[in-house]
Amino acid sequence: MGTARNATKSKELSPSDHLALIDGDIGQFNTAQKVAELAINKFGSIDAVVANAGIFVVKPFTDYTTEDFHALISTNLAGFIHITQLAVKQMQAQKTGGSVVTITAALADNPIAGVTASLSMITKGGLETVTRHLAMEYAKQHIRFNAVAPGAVDTPLHANDSKESLTAQSPMATISTVEDIASAVVYLTEAHQITGEVLHVDGGAHLGKW
Repeated sequence: MGTARNATKSKELSPSDHLALIDGDIGQFNTAQKVAELAINKFGSIDAVVANAGIFVVKPFTDYTTEDFHALISTNLAGFIHITQLAVKQMQAQKTGGSVVTITAALADNPIAGVTASLSMITKGGLETVTRHLAMEYAKQHIRFNAVAPGAVDTPLHANDSKESLTAQSPMATISTVEDIASAVVYLTEAHQITGEVLHVDGGAHLGKW
């Protein structure tokens, strides 16, 4: 299953026997309902969720608007809550365990001077906290919760940022690829003895000052 505001218009993904796409705003509960219902009807079960919908707004704290706040809460937090609640209920009914991996950010607990993303990090930090709490809550049912915390990633989000500014955000002076993040997600999805972990894929940025 894949969902985004324009998922069906994607040039990289096409519907198939193994993939269904749904257009919609994951911050809206009805979108999450459509995703869950189609997943069950098409594939018969929900075994894993990757909660990777997110927006990132960088500006000085005093410049954030009410609109910024509501947009961040809707996509980053409400989106996670809606789809995860429905998925967990289905996993409980299946009684075969399951996996939920969410995407947070290395910045959530490791600020970098000059990267002013405080309001965005309220939501990402919240995701890290809820990951640990849900891991404990559902451990006996073998429903695992983990998170991947990327640093700078080579995506269109950073199209206007210089390579030097991005490599300066980690002691390894490297930029992660989308494949790096995907590999971490797959690992956590398949690692049946890992739950409640936040895996940093950030070139060591979480280690602190360098």
